[in-house]
Amino acid sequence: MPKRALTDLDVKGKRVLVRVDFNVPIEQGIDAIALYDQRLRSTLPTIKYLRDQSSIVILCSHLGRPKGEVDETLRLAPIGDRLSQLLGCPVTSLSDCIGEKVSTHINERVPGDVVLLENLRFHPGEEKNEDGFIKSLASLADVFIMDAFAVAHRSHASVVGVTKHLPSAMGLLVKREVDSMSKALENPDTPMAALMGGAKVSDKILVIENLLDRLDHLVIGGGMAVTFLSACRKPTGASRVESDRIAFAKWVMEESGKRDTEVHLPQDLIVASEFSATPSRVATVDQGEVPDNWFIMDIGPKSAQSFAKILGQCKTIIWNGPMGVFEMDSYKQGTVTIGNTIANMQGVTTVVGGGSTAEAVESMGITDKLTHVSTGGGASLEFLEGKVLPGIDALPDK
Repeated sequence: MPKRALTDLDVKGKRVLVRVDFNVPIEQGIDAIALYDQRLRSTLPTIKYLRDQSSIVILCSHLGRPKGEVDETLRLAPIGDRLSQLLGCPVTSLSDCIGEKVSTHINERVPGDVVLLENLRFHPGEEKNEDGFIKSLASLADVFIMDAFAVAHRSHASVVGVTKHLPSAMGLLVKREVDSMSKALENPDTPMAALMGGAKVSDKILVIENLLDRLDHLVIGGGMAVTFLSACRKPTGASRVESDRIAFAKWVMEESGKRDTEVHLPQDLIVASEFSATPSRVATVDQGEVPDNWFIMDIGPKSAQSFAKILGQCKTIIWNGPMGVFEMDSYKQGTVTIGNTIANMQGVTTVVGGGSTAEAVESMGITDKLTHVSTGGGASLEFLEGKVLPGIDALPDK
């Protein structure tokens, strides 16, 4: 049953509490916020819609892991400053998220004002989903909008608790997330491919299990490929093999044959003598020729072109995980080649999982050329696994 959306709810002139996800890497410095502000920009449509409805917009988010205590390095005011620049209007950042001073300030606001509450996780009641904290937070508003897909898999006070006390709905961002991934899972145009990378097989087991019956192609790169290559008895040098996942890798390759799904592994690889951005030696080798004690760092150019050609035949692509150690410039070419190929495809539904994949796509400047880039890392994985997300489930049906 579809969930109630923002446009289904009367918000005109009301105080609207909006759960957003502004958990950006502030530890890299305030100036870095502008480099990693996809999560801020993705909430702008919801905020602008509410301002157009003369709502008083009350934003709430967590930042980092302060463990229920005030951490001066994790205050949200710098993020509020950046949001103000993006919106082109003032954003008032408060020094707490509940309490009499907060209530008084909000009661003095006028239609169209935007307020950013302080870090929710400064209070232990947020992660513990405590009733007292929930009621204090809910008392600030007339309506609740869930627009933080990245935390939709968390049963926290600001995610599920407030829905029991306020009329609630999905924000425009969450609706777009749910609609895009639901279509890819339930009614995809075919042929369909999953492009899986990243560090570990264990992170993607349930996703692969859930998708395998629907896929025409399963393309595997990144650290995941190491374990799959090991399952095929190919040398992997000093690269980390998830030995407890080799049986799963074998199962995937056996089952895919029964289900008319083609599994594609890299045929050549970029390897380095040390796991470093500046190793003493780097080489491109064929699949079965990884030297002892060397590290697999990226897929090779032949593999990148081959993967791009396979994906070019598809109408739906789900992508989760870079093809190499993308954070090191020397090993991002495989990801860049495939990302640019996907970005330039016409008439294709491309759904990109959050986390490191979203960061890679953003750094390449191709976000706007893809159908949907999720703002949620763990949440997008759990959605693709077929799990029910508490933050979505708690919202009323349409």
